Amino acid sequence: MTSVHNLGGLVSFRTGKLNSNAANPSGAYPFFTCSQETYRTDTYSFDTECVLLAGNNANGIYPIKYFSGRFDAYQRTYVIESLDKKVLLNRYLYYALQVQLEHLRSISTGAATKFLTLTILNGIEIKLPTLPRQEKIVYILSAYDDLIENNTQRIAIMEEMVRRIYSEWFVSFRFPGHENVRTAESALGPLPEGWRRGSFGDVAKKKTERYTDSLHSSLPLIDLSRIPRRSNSLLGVGLSDEIKTSRLIFRQGEVLFGAIRPNFHKVLLAPFDGVSNVSVHIFENKGEFGPAFLFSTAFADETVSWAIQHSGGMKMPTINWDVLSEMPVLLPSNDVLARFEKCVTPLLQQITTLVRKNLNLRATRDLLLPKLISGELDVSELPEPEATTP
Repeated sequence: MTSVHNLGGLVSFRTGKLNSNAANPSGAYPFFTCSQETYRTDTYSFDTECVLLAGNNANGIYPIKYFSGRFDAYQRTYVIESLDKKVLLNRYLYYALQVQLEHLRSISTGAATKFLTLTILNGIEIKLPTLPRQEKIVYILSAYDDLIENNTQRIAIMEEMVRRIYSEWFVSFRFPGHENVRTAESALGPLPEGWRRGSFGDVAKKKTERYTDSLHSSLPLIDLSRIPRRSNSLLGVGLSDEIKTSRLIFRQGEVLFGAIRPNFHKVLLAPFDGVSNVSVHIFENKGEFGPAFLFSTAFADETVSWAIQHSGGMKMPTINWDVLSEMPVLLPSNDVLARFEKCVTPLLQQITTLVRKNLNLRATRDLLLPKLISGELDVSELPEPEATTP
């Protein structure tokens, strides 16, 4: 049996106390803000199982997360907990609120920034099935989430491997066989023989193909600003009907680079043909430089630092292509380039495979979610999810 209750009668609301500048990338605890990204901080003010819901957002797209353990929170982030776990499971609440996000967006207050007030949240109606049914719904949906998270962690590990290989070979000059390669003097100091100084424009060609309704209406949309961290997790994939005319086309294997701060650190290897907004640079490899070298160069810590230092604009710092193309890049010999492509390409292929699996898992979960919460599907007849093929 399913009943309907106002949220205010089922949960408690607290908010964090920290400002957004409390984030520390090396902090010991998760730090939940109104961003899609989960940051880190040095302190914790909470040690509990709960739902984290952003209290404001410029576009009314409110991040919602589930967490259990020690963490801290921004002062406009709601920490929501069930008053009685024998009546309402916190993780069921997390899924039940997900289906309400579009409704929350439509009724939130504010003009330039949208806000969720306690009055709004207290009045939200939640469908509340029996505890056994809640447990079954949570079991099914969390199984999808766990598979997605496992794949995301594997993606992060392989991305870190790519970053370290690039740094080892092209920053520290410890590429395979480096002991037997002579060095030559240059303006930058000793360089391995056959290497030269160049620019990012030697490695990358910027793509500017525009979206048109008649030719590209079926392409999915990626919004880099909604992708957390510096990853290929693709939480920002949208539907083709969101596409406007001010969009750019990208092709599978091309590199997407956030052109506006704070998105410089968001570098994506496209797993399919799609569409992005115009605040993204789209690159394809150029000349003798392969796609693995292009992605790794764009993904390198040095590139992100350079983009930050050379961005222009007060309100919205941007790195334009004319500036980015002049970024100094050491260009290795063709032999080292070929070895690097052979070494890194399998890692990038595995990343792409996992990204596609996550997209399939997420699509299935998102299809099931509203039907499970509404009671349209009988949970007793649903099988456990499996790791889908791309």
